Amino acid sequence: MTKQLITTPADEILITCFGEVLWDCFGQDKRLGGAPLNVCWRLKSLGLNSQLISSVGNDPLGGSILSLLKQHKLNTGLIQVNDDKATSEVLVELNSRGSATYTIVEDSAWDNIQLTNEALNAVKESDLFIFGSLVGRSAVSFDTLSALLPHAKFKVFDVNLREPHYKISQVVEWMQHADFIKLNDDELFLIAEEMGCVYNSLEQCLEFIAEQTNTQNLCVTKGSHGAILKIDGCNYYNSGFKAKVVDTVGAGDGFLGALLYQLCVQDNPQYAVDFACAVGALIAQNSGATPNLTTEQILSFINPKA
Repeated sequence: MTKQLITTPADEILITCFGEVLWDCFGQDKRLGGAPLNVCWRLKSLGLNSQLISSVGNDPLGGSILSLLKQHKLNTGLIQVNDDKATSEVLVELNSRGSATYTIVEDSAWDNIQLTNEALNAVKESDLFIFGSLVGRSAVSFDTLSALLPHAKFKVFDVNLREPHYKISQVVEWMQHADFIKLNDDELFLIAEEMGCVYNSLEQCLEFIAEQTNTQNLCVTKGSHGAILKIDGCNYYNSGFKAKVVDTVGAGDGFLGALLYQLCVQDNPQYAVDFACAVGALIAQNSGATPNLTTEQILSFINPKA
């Protein structure tokens, strides 16, 4: 592959995300969330045609999610409505630096995403298929994802480890089937060690995982210290942007959406990682995972003197 992920014209690109959609609960305040939804939202806001395969409950919270997505012109046709399972709510707790921990109730609607012909056809028609690790905690959604993956043209795996909702062996297997892997530095070191890596530096661990998974397209985020993007054996660095952090919820998801957007529309990996780090920082300066950001805001943040 070239440095540009796909060569389809931007207005013809179709991206499908798979996994959780939910309400992040900050006390009594609820914000739309779920990593795949956050990525999908950011891609759509930047101008790419994106859609989500997921499930909500047949309840007021599920109805609110569908209404909100429709207001923002996101396709809800692949979001199933489950009569027996509740729409997911996640308790978010923030520390003094705005970093979040999550309490995720099991057996919610998105744990039970069914395999449908509509979902299968969507994956077959998509240029990118994006999925995360959290959805693997339940047998139903795991089986559906397993059935969809062989039909994806280009698979993007968003490693998103949440205790106790993952198995390293399963994560490694998905990494070996992915065309692009995104993870944070803590996840990188943990997975590399579990895979037998003896190195200590981030770059060495990243190269180790690339070799072990035969995946030459990876990105590792480093919180406020930026990210490293590896494309076809070349590393591209950004050291981060100064941000007044409100909370970090969804910052990594927005980063991934912005990164994939840039890698799809132009052949400039360095600019892609710079742009993505700026989006992640701007999201961290807001409350919740899906603040409205204009391209002008992002460009001004990257280069305030322009």
